[in-house]
Amino acid sequence: MLPQANRLKHWRDFKAVYQKGIRRYGRHLTVRGLQLPRVCSDNSQVNPDNLPPTRIGISVSQKVSKKAVVRNRLKRQIRAALRQLLPRLTPGWQVIVGVRPSALECDYAQFLQELEQLLVDAEVINGH
Repeated sequence: MLPQANRLKHWRDFKAVYQKGIRRYGRHLTVRGLQLPRVCSDNSQVNPDNLPPTRIGISVSQKVSKKAVVRNRLKRQIRAALRQLLPRLTPGWQVIVGVRPSALECDYAQFLQELEQLLVDAEVINGH
């Protein structure tokens, strides 16, 4: 499981990311991200420590598989890959990872590699 602070749960948050967020497409995954506005008071510098942690949601539709067992297995694999990437994520983002039907033949290493590349493209992870 992802830590409680890093979970995107409410439908309003999902809706905002789908409507206003950026999209990055991969072969098996789609990443949508919305950077939260950096609000500072008193014209001070933005401190990255004051930003909320990046929150992540996973979306696997029934187009991928009609079987809940298969969809849940895909979610577990993506969660495991995200746990590895969590320390490298830039704070202040809301991210949704969507799964495409071609992901059924993927293994963990492919998920990890593609997810990392998509997050770097979306600038959620620093590419250096």
